[in-house]
Amino acid sequence: MVRENVQANPGPGFPQHPGYKFDFSPLPQRVRVLVGGACIADTLRAVQLNEASYGPVYYIPRGDVRLEAMVRTDHSTYCPFKGDASYWTLAADGAHPQGIAWSYETPFDESMMIKDHFAFYGGRVDEIRIDGSIAKP
Repeated sequence: MVRENVQANPGPGFPQHPGYKFDFSPLPQRVRVLVGGACIADTLRAVQLNEASYGPVYYIPRGDVRLEAMVRTDHSTYCPFKGDASYWTLAADGAHPQGIAWSYETPFDESMMIKDHFAFYGGRVDEIRIDGSIAKP
């Protein structure tokens, strides 16, 4: 029996933009996110997203993020390729009001690799390090 690849929750952006380039891959290097001298994320299980002409984005599993240092904001956005994004900031006075990180908690089928992962803004944290080298924002 041949089964078709039927998706329950496909991203509507793909049929509208059939040439859109989008690629997730496991990143075997150590990824660390530093803010105010503290490490708020540290993983060997990151997922790298290469999307269109944007620079790479590193998604870190929720279990490798210090959630006690973060608080969810009221800010949210929508991506027709990934879904609804929620935003998180530091649980500290003066933290960036729209957040330092985002997460797709219920992504479209094509983006399930980043479900329960966080991505951090390079310009809103002190450093994102990949195997000890600073990643460019």
